[in-house]
Amino acid sequence: MNQSNKIFDGLGRVMNEAAGVADGVRREVETAVKSQVQRLVADMDLVKREDFDALRELVQVQGEEIDTLRKDLAALKGGSGKAK
Repeated sequence: MNQSNKIFDGLGRVMNEAAGVADGVRREVETAVKSQVQRLVADMDLVKREDFDALRELVQVQGEEIDTLRKDLAALKGGSGKAK
């Protein structure tokens, strides 16, 4: 009985060490993949989300201003009696 306990204890230690090694390998692979993805994204020269959202908002505001100016211009052309 004592011999089988030693065998199971040894087997348990080996399993724990193997799990620790596997976890270390997993972390190393995650780090390597993350590094490669970050490098790839940096090489693609992508726009940050915050910059995109700010530019989109600016374009919307300018679009509204252009529409207002077009209406004002149309009203001025209509009021002067000159139609083109």
